[in-house]
Amino acid sequence: MSRLNRWIFLIITALLIILLYSSYGKILSGIHFPNIFGSHYLGPKCEVPQLISSQDQNRNNIPDSIDIVNGARQEVERGTVYDGSYFRGGYPPEGRGACTDVIWRAFKAAGYDLKRMIDEDIKTAPGSYGITGRQPDPTIDFRRVSNLQVFFKRHGQELTTEVIPGDVANLANWQPGDIVVFGPPLEHIAIISDRRSNDGVPEIIHNAGPKASEGNYLLSWNSKITYHFRFIRAEDNKDNRKGRS
Repeated sequence: MSRLNRWIFLIITALLIILLYSSYGKILSGIHFPNIFGSHYLGPKCEVPQLISSQDQNRNNIPDSIDIVNGARQEVERGTVYDGSYFRGGYPPEGRGACTDVIWRAFKAAGYDLKRMIDEDIKTAPGSYGITGRQPDPTIDFRRVSNLQVFFKRHGQELTTEVIPGDVANLANWQPGDIVVFGPPLEHIAIISDRRSNDGVPEIIHNAGPKASEGNYLLSWNSKITYHFRFIRAEDNKDNRKGRS
């Protein structure tokens, strides 16, 4: 290949990467960049009401949903490095972890032992967990997206996976502390943030590498949203039923 043809090839390749990136915001798993093309929403700032339960598991006077968000955000603040390794004893060391580790750490901040709850649920309903139910491994089971998906489907509230920028009625279904699951080819799980972009679409808090981050990736992840769960149901609290979807 001549030098000129090589340059032409490189330019075309770069243009294709840019086009893919503008469409999906992410071209490789584990390499995490913001969508430099930003939102195409041109309307006025979309104000979406915060509709959450006042349930307070750890009695710290902060609603569980906000505790979950704050716990997930701590992963960003401490700069947790992506590491999906198998760790003896189950828990990865502080400062290391994968997307699933953001979830259990966020729930721990709200007073929930997600590892224990998942391990017990696998024992209670092994058939629901497929191969994990037949061959459980408490060291890693709570750190698998597929198992978290089953657990939240069994014990959480399953909500819409549709996200419509600028649509308050739709976006009100997406509240802080919710869990979003992305399917193949880049299976992933994240926490819905209490921060929103101008179009009302919430940010997500996750770890896709190289470190945990928070940003506008709900609609730019290179996989379809397959599930949207809410573990802390607003209707579970008699004093606050506004969040019911």
